[in-house]
Amino acid sequence: MKSRYLIFLLILFYHVPLLAQRVKIACLGASICAGARLQHPETESYPAQLGKLLGPGFEVTNYGVSSTTLLKKGDHPYWNTPEYKAALASEPDIVLIDLGGNDSKLINRIHLDEYESDYHDMIRAFRALPSHPRILLLQPIVSFVKDTTQIWDPVITTQILPKVRQVAYDENLELVNLNALLIGKPGLMPDGIHPELTGTTLMAKTLFEVLHPVRDTAFNAINHLPGDKKITSFYGYRCADFEFSGRACKVVAPKFAAAGHPWIWRARFWGHEPQTDIALLERGYHVVYCDVAELFGNKEAIQLWNGYYSLLRKAGLARKTVMEGMSRGAVYVYNWAAENPDKVAAVYVDNPVIDLCSWPGSQFKKQFTKRNEWEAFKKDYGFTSDSAAMLFKGSPLYKTKEIVKGKYPMLHVLADADTDVPPAENTLPFEEKIKALKGDITVMHKPGFAHHPHSFPDPTPIVDFILKAVK
Repeated sequence: MKSRYLIFLLILFYHVPLLAQRVKIACLGASICAGARLQHPETESYPAQLGKLLGPGFEVTNYGVSSTTLLKKGDHPYWNTPEYKAALASEPDIVLIDLGGNDSKLINRIHLDEYESDYHDMIRAFRALPSHPRILLLQPIVSFVKDTTQIWDPVITTQILPKVRQVAYDENLELVNLNALLIGKPGLMPDGIHPELTGTTLMAKTLFEVLHPVRDTAFNAINHLPGDKKITSFYGYRCADFEFSGRACKVVAPKFAAAGHPWIWRARFWGHEPQTDIALLERGYHVVYCDVAELFGNKEAIQLWNGYYSLLRKAGLARKTVMEGMSRGAVYVYNWAAENPDKVAAVYVDNPVIDLCSWPGSQFKKQFTKRNEWEAFKKDYGFTSDSAAMLFKGSPLYKTKEIVKGKYPMLHVLADADTDVPPAENTLPFEEKIKALKGDITVMHKPGFAHHPHSFPDPTPIVDFILKAVK
């Protein structure tokens, strides 16, 4: 009994002080942060919901003030509010800044050339605090209002968002792309500006996924890459451009790497529909690319990628990677995965080419005048005649037994009206074969959509799939 009592005292001694040291989060923003138009903002605003998700170890305070601007010369500067002074006085551990929507109003647009400098000043004010807080910049959400003098979405998209990304890059601060969450969802914003409960729940969920994971703040794969590198900005994140075996390569680093150093490998079409890559960067993933166009996943492409994989492993990235392939990129992804099943954590492909006889074979079957990709495919695989090439069985559609050996989950985002890469010749027979082999495949259908656009405006379903797969 005495030993049990001693153990209880030790647990109490070590854990009570820790519970008392709650992490203080200050949420700065305008009406959306404050919870305007919500029936119960005290529980339904995204800061309130974030606090509930994070739990008792965190103290989330809402310092939102409706109609405020980040601009010091705006019509209602946040700088002049008691809430701003209170946020500074609280000496928070984490600061979330969500200001910019009101800066897009006509009355404030004349001062937008000062937006970045004002943002830098606010960041410096918080960095000077004894608490030295972690600071995250939240990109303003979409606006559906029709009045061009008010919060106008084209201004947010073309001026505010790039400025926020530039400030984040200059200050090496984390970005959270809340803007993508509500694109194409006007039903969640009844007045065109303020999200209702479902919208604020999406915002809170995203912030939780960014704040909750364990981070390795000392790791950055770019620092471990050999040779010369050119550093540029990829949507506010550091991107290293370099060559490997004569091929153009890229590695984009998150502001803070997630524990275990997860990463996603973009196979083709760098920067096209990047919303999933950006969302994973927010969550601590690295994003990588090695250009093997146009080798169509042949032995040379696989060998190049094997070498690139070894390079990235030496740089400290996780043993298993998430593979991402849009259109023909799926051939590269699955052909490499078939050869390296133990190195894949998950596969995400989008309107994917699964049989090269379907595409670019269609260029031959339909007798197109220009058959550049078809001729490149024949050369890559050593075919001298069209008829022999049309008997090709080296596409992912014929490698399902090798693919399922990896036991990794696969996600296909599929446009049902795709005539360029017909589902009936690609994903649908592939899905049938994978399921027959007890493989793990999910197909998300996009009824009525053609080959373009890829992905979703809000990548949440894709990101949720990847996070669950890697976890």
